[in-house]
Amino acid sequence: EPTAAPDPGDGETVLIIDDEPTVRMVIVEVLEELGYAAIEAGDGPSGLRILQSDTRIDLLVTDVGLPGGLNGRQVADAARQTRPELKVLFITGYAENAVVGDGRLKPGMEVMTKPFVMATLAAKIRELIDR
Repeated sequence: EPTAAPDPGDGETVLIIDDEPTVRMVIVEVLEELGYAAIEAGDGPSGLRILQSDTRIDLLVTDVGLPGGLNGRQVADAARQTRPELKVLFITGYAENAVVGDGRLKPGMEVMTKPFVMATLAAKIRELIDR
């Protein structure tokens, strides 16, 4: 069944943190086609360095399981120390409750379980940015 095309981006910047280059590449490609600026990081520490810089980030899309000593939840929580309004979309191949941990996500945080359709991802990104 065909789905409506997601609303395009308006130059918002999305940071994608995922240790799988193919996943990053596909997400970046979709985002750029939709008019977003995309920044990539392959592990938690490098993603956190970007988040702790003065680079504009409108949304963080991060895998939960990351190499380098920081998982996606830890990166998001650390980033919110300096960017309390940062919106976060966790993507994971694990059960959603493994991400949530204490049973709740903070406002502006959501989870999508892999695999997902890119149109669904694009719609979720738009929804989070518009909040």
